[in-house]
Amino acid sequence: MADQKEKWQGWLALSTAIMAVLAALTTLYMGKYSSRAIMAQGQESDQWAYYQAKSIKLHTFEMGRKALELQYLADRRKLPPLVVNEYEKTLTKYGEEIKRYDGDKKEIKAKAEEIASRKLKSQDMGGNFAYALIFLQIAIMLSSIASLTKRHYLWHIALVATIGWLFFFLDAWLLFY
Repeated sequence: MADQKEKWQGWLALSTAIMAVLAALTTLYMGKYSSRAIMAQGQESDQWAYYQAKSIKLHTFEMGRKALELQYLADRRKLPPLVVNEYEKTLTKYGEEIKRYDGDKKEIKAKAEEIASRKLKSQDMGGNFAYALIFLQIAIMLSSIASLTKRHYLWHIALVATIGWLFFFLDAWLLFY
């Protein structure tokens, strides 16, 4: 009987130690992906600010072009050919800049959306690692109480709680849903 009791306590100690190692590993991944989400948030904000700056510049060129077009249309008949040529060159240049800024905006938007997607995935993964960690903490706590009170059923519940850890840990990597 005493030999079986020592054997049970050995398994209890070993399983609790394994749970502690898994908790440390899970904490590491939780922190890693939470940090990635925070960093991606900053990068995403930067990209959207850059997008907004390009939008403002685009709008400025559009307004400048429109004002120049109206002025050109109003004065075209009175202007010498050299000035008319300069107006047309400038309007063409404005048109090219508008196309360039519009293209830049599309690229920036695509990059911002890609960063947002990475951020959301990191948040999901970090959250699932956090849930996994909770299950391990519960399991460690139950194992500790089982050790103190010598109640085997608490240890069995702790072992079952590690299934919750396994589900959320795997879900963090595979994102089942």
